[in-house]
Amino acid sequence: MAAALAKSAPLPEPGHLPNGQMSLLEHLEELRKRIIYSCVAAGVGMQVAFLFIDRIVRFMLAPARQALPPGARLIYTQPGEAFGFYIQIALIAGVVIAAPVIMYQVWRFIAPGLYVREKRLAVPFVGLTTAGGIGGALFGHYIVFPYMIAFFGTFSSPDLGFLPRLEDVFDLYQKMLIGMSLVFQIPTVVFFLAKMGLVTARFLWRNFKYAILATFVIAAVLTPSGDPWNQTVFALPMIGLYLVSIGIAWLVAPKPETVSSGRDSVGTGMAVVLLFVKRQGRRTLFDNVHRR
Repeated sequence: MAAALAKSAPLPEPGHLPNGQMSLLEHLEELRKRIIYSCVAAGVGMQVAFLFIDRIVRFMLAPARQALPPGARLIYTQPGEAFGFYIQIALIAGVVIAAPVIMYQVWRFIAPGLYVREKRLAVPFVGLTTAGGIGGALFGHYIVFPYMIAFFGTFSSPDLGFLPRLEDVFDLYQKMLIGMSLVFQIPTVVFFLAKMGLVTARFLWRNFKYAILATFVIAAVLTPSGDPWNQTVFALPMIGLYLVSIGIAWLVAPKPETVSSGRDSVGTGMAVVLLFVKRQGRRTLFDNVHRR
């Protein structure tokens, strides 16, 4: 009998696991596919960015030019420095253009490990991550980077001329964009943690003082220089986003009515089961008496 069942039971295919689970090789294959799709989207975004590369470069260098003394301009000292600068600008612009597609590929990679109700958060995930990244980049371009360049330009004097190299200015700009884009993902992270019931608005508010300490520590790590001004410029947006996240956690938290209704349904189900068992017991007792 056991041999017959063994022969009739279908064997799992190589590389597949039962119950719809994915093997390690399948996870790696899925990761490779999503990386390829993201790179293709970024490549298409770079081609679009190259069509407007001069406008993008002027837009990016505008805060630095305003901080320079009258008649001064940025310089580059290596032959391929300007060419590499244009390539990196196109890459950053291409990633920004392809941000929705890239975030969607990230979601497609993690979605198989989620429940059905959690997969409905695909649109909020793509929308919030994209908005956070673009919002952080704009905040870094219009607020953080101009103030930092202006601050460094205040040290110019008759003895010291402020003539920054193109590579140094772009390196600072790139760090500002990446850092602020990551910082502006705080509300997105809190949104999903609150949706899953892992954090609450009360928990975030109670730990607000520790959040302030953590933001200044993170700002000290992210800032390219060690002066307190730059750390404060980085820390203040994080504190503001933390307060916004408290409001988001309060808005999306599971409602108490949902929990109580779930408990009521469970209690009703248990009562029905007990009533059914009680009736079955009475019927069995009646049958036994009738037979005797």
